[in-house]
Amino acid sequence: MKNYFLLVFLCSLSFVMAQETSNFEKSPIFPECESQPIEALKACFNSKLNAHIFNTFKVPQIVNDDSYNGEVKVLFEVDKDGEISVLYVDAVYDELKEETKRVFEDLPKITPGTYNGKPTFFQYSLGIKIPLVNPAEIQIKEDDTTIVDIKTTTDLNDDVSNEYDAVKDSIVPYQKLEYSSQLNIPFTHNYYARFDQQMNGLGTNSHTAAKPYMYDEVSAYYDFKAEKEALIKGSDAWWSRKLWNEHLVEVQGKDYWFTADPVFDLQVGTDTEADFSTTYNNTRGIFIQGGLGKKFNFSASVYESQGRFAQYFNEYAFRIRAEGGEPIVPGRGLAKTFKDNGFDYPVAEGYLSYTPAKFINIQFGHGKNFIGDGYRSLLQSDATSPYPFLKLNTKFWKIKYTNTWMWLRDVRRDVTEDGAFLTKYMANHYLSWNVSKRLNIGLFESVLWTNDNDRGFDVNYLNPVIFYRAIEFSTGQDAGNAILGASAKYKWNNKVNLYGQFILDEFSLNDITGGEKSWKNKYGYQLGVKYFDAFKVDNLLLQLEYNRVRPYTYSHNTIVLNYAHNNQPMAHLWGANFSEAIVIGRYTYKRWFADAKFIFGKRGFDFNDGDDLANYGSNIYRSEVDRNANTGITVGQGNSTNVFQADLAGGYIINPVTNLRLFSNVTFRNYNPQANTAAALDANTVWFTLGVRTDIFNWYNDF
Repeated sequence: MKNYFLLVFLCSLSFVMAQETSNFEKSPIFPECESQPIEALKACFNSKLNAHIFNTFKVPQIVNDDSYNGEVKVLFEVDKDGEISVLYVDAVYDELKEETKRVFEDLPKITPGTYNGKPTFFQYSLGIKIPLVNPAEIQIKEDDTTIVDIKTTTDLNDDVSNEYDAVKDSIVPYQKLEYSSQLNIPFTHNYYARFDQQMNGLGTNSHTAAKPYMYDEVSAYYDFKAEKEALIKGSDAWWSRKLWNEHLVEVQGKDYWFTADPVFDLQVGTDTEADFSTTYNNTRGIFIQGGLGKKFNFSASVYESQGRFAQYFNEYAFRIRAEGGEPIVPGRGLAKTFKDNGFDYPVAEGYLSYTPAKFINIQFGHGKNFIGDGYRSLLQSDATSPYPFLKLNTKFWKIKYTNTWMWLRDVRRDVTEDGAFLTKYMANHYLSWNVSKRLNIGLFESVLWTNDNDRGFDVNYLNPVIFYRAIEFSTGQDAGNAILGASAKYKWNNKVNLYGQFILDEFSLNDITGGEKSWKNKYGYQLGVKYFDAFKVDNLLLQLEYNRVRPYTYSHNTIVLNYAHNNQPMAHLWGANFSEAIVIGRYTYKRWFADAKFIFGKRGFDFNDGDDLANYGSNIYRSEVDRNANTGITVGQGNSTNVFQADLAGGYIINPVTNLRLFSNVTFRNYNPQANTAAALDANTVWFTLGVRTDIFNWYNDF
């Protein structure tokens, strides 16, 4: 009998608690609804809201012109502070979406809803009839209102039992938020050519040298969404959309979004000069990017690769090998030998991007950077392996100021201790100033230093506005290596741009003006021109560029302070002691593309034989102490080598959102040195490749 009464008591108590739980909730209170009883608050809220919409909503002209009759679906939220924010709008016209957002932004702050006496979040769905209907004719059923309660108590499991469903239900269709984000646009010369003309229009206040660009920098001049939509093909089937038009994974919620895609570089080819029959590359990976809120973005990519390349490419990978004998795949990183003449080389890149204010962006990551308007850069290039970096972009008035701090490696046997590679540091300043609507000038300075006297990352160089040359001098004569540079760009008109760079590694006025061609004249320069829509052919870009760097530039008498990382130059990938002329043509038509590049160069290598071990100035890793002479230094001195390389490429873009493309490429390369050495072999190469690639970084083979 006692058990029976106990059971009845517990059931009764459960019924009472269930009834009380339903009464713990109080709806948000719209102004002028404060005097209403609790049960009437929701109806009053709906009435006032619809009255506000009816009185302030201005139907766009295009909607009226089309005599459109339909509805705008709105998902909005009242937060625990009483602020109303739109989470998602669905409408046929973008103009209706924008007008809906404007109307909701004009709503007054209201009294937040509560649960168990504490403020909480409420979400509502609402339909706005078009043409507008008087509020008296609108009836919103209470069952149609979606409420998501975020409880503040954890005493009852019921309080949080719907939390997972609330998160799941908050997912909305992906709105391509990457194109307005502070994410970097993956830097490839081919893709950047699509919006190069728009970025360089007369009168624009854009800054085009520091790369990669962020989407929100370029979206002011170029419509990424329109570009992708113009290339849409296939059906509405899931597999067709993912193959031709979309990211594989697209997720968007209230305060977050992310995408994920597989990455491929699968190619097969042949090299006429190689001892092996075929070349190949087999890269598989994943590329993820996303955003949290409006100020924080992230990106990550991981690659696993095996490859065998043209013979000259493979020989270079072994020539720049690390201390332990591991080859270095140029532009990628350390590798292990794989089967016959192949390499196994994993690579990981990624960064975090934070924009605390409109004028400043901070990035911390592992990747590469580039400074310049040309194909090459004499200041900072992306030809080397990825490295850790911290970057600060500041933009105001006509100025963009880029500060980059980098952690680099010297992997040579000479500087390795106990099997550990030497860490060295680099800090760069680049100031870009739009002097007029046609002229831009840039000022560059860089300093390298090592962990001398356990100084580590020297805080002297953390100051983003200090002059590096003065600090480098004050820390000791051989404590660092400072380099100065300048750039310029002149917009002749909307079709033609002129650009150039100047790099100065050492300055001695007496030696420069002495006329004796001193070895201390360590400088280089670049001159170039771009012709957009050349000869009135849409989407045809022609480019001509000349680069010349004197011997010993980028090197140092303290050999670890050379301008390099992972045995690869941080500027021009030919190092120093060279001149070259480059002719480039790029053409796109819908999803088709074609590129052509011709390089005519002269390089001067060391002989490194028993009779002549002198440093002629091309190898930036050698000490200047071993130079061949003090005066009479000329470009191309030493083992003079004529270089010709032509790259012809073409293909079809499978998915413009991920830049997955079918391609074919043929490389003609001729090396004609004065004497055959390990660094300069007489070679005549024809390398043909065919494959499919997710093209999201530059990969150079013209060294």
